[in-house]
Amino acid sequence: MTLYPKLITDALNTVVYPGTKKGLVDSDMVADNIRIDGMSVSFSLIFPRDTDPFLKSTLKAAEAAIHYYIDKGVDVTITTEFKSTPRPKPGHMLTGVKNIIAVSSGKGGVGKSTVAVNLAIALARLGYKVGLLDTDIFGPSMPKMLGVEDERPYGTEKDGRQLIVPIEKYGVKMMSIGFFVNPDRATLWRGGMATSALKQLIADVDWGDLDFFILDTPPGTSDIHLTLLQTLAITGAVIVSTPQQVALADARKGIDMYRNDKVNVPILGLVENMAWFTPAELPENKYYIFGRDGVKRLAEEMGCPLLAQIPIVQGICEGGDDGKPVALQSDSIMGRAFLNLAQAVVTVTNRRNKDMGPTKIVQIKD
Repeated sequence: MTLYPKLITDALNTVVYPGTKKGLVDSDMVADNIRIDGMSVSFSLIFPRDTDPFLKSTLKAAEAAIHYYIDKGVDVTITTEFKSTPRPKPGHMLTGVKNIIAVSSGKGGVGKSTVAVNLAIALARLGYKVGLLDTDIFGPSMPKMLGVEDERPYGTEKDGRQLIVPIEKYGVKMMSIGFFVNPDRATLWRGGMATSALKQLIADVDWGDLDFFILDTPPGTSDIHLTLLQTLAITGAVIVSTPQQVALADARKGIDMYRNDKVNVPILGLVENMAWFTPAELPENKYYIFGRDGVKRLAEEMGCPLLAQIPIVQGICEGGDDGKPVALQSDSIMGRAFLNLAQAVVTVTNRRNKDMGPTKIVQIKD
């Protein structure tokens, strides 16, 4: 049997809440965070207050309805929320965050996540308070790249709300859907479920005060990007690409997405990844495997700063696989390269904030 959200909501709406004498869905008590993993389902029910006299009986009735109308074998997990402490609305989230930076790429395989992780660590090494959100719901990679695959976030209560405490490693607070799903199974979610999960990772996590909040976005343009733009006032975007023409063509699309009249998110600059290969035994040699200065020329064409050219080095891949990113190696060429990138991002962000007003969240009707 295959579970899907409509099946769940139909079952829940058969449960009449005594306070409204209507079904749970008709009473707006079912939160938009239904998660389905095989025969397991989890969601939240929203009650008027934590002292609601019908709370326990409603929870039992909701679980019983799913078992009765769908299948007795469904594993049901129900959490509670209360209207007295609502989730912040878009545009009012992350009030303690100064700068939100989206690290994006037009296509996959250009090392965007590697750049995002090492940029976050390098910013932390420069003394900034940094958060890192893995927004790739379908292919999360941050837990492995930071060596925290076995970690499990825990909850805390703050200002009357139940929040998730982010995992902290190398001075960076990070969160990923990878902590909550089976890493060996594909995440088969429709767009609405994915965007709902992403909103939870933003609004229901105790990010605290941050100087930089780095968003590692999925490749391309998708519902995830639109959700981010409609939820957060993004300070600016950093576009990552390799030098070859096929990657540059997609990078142009990524730039256009942020520069679209309805979006208007500033492009802070471009990063050329895999710019050249230098073998360890010939440190003075540069081999331009994917072409030379392609991103540099694109930056000039688009009127964007070129923030860095990062070469291909075996240690970058090994560091990501081992959970020890190269930005930690302060005495290495790559460690210095990412520190220089971080300093460049600080410089262009400060300039952007001086010359431009705050970005507004995007108002686009679905």
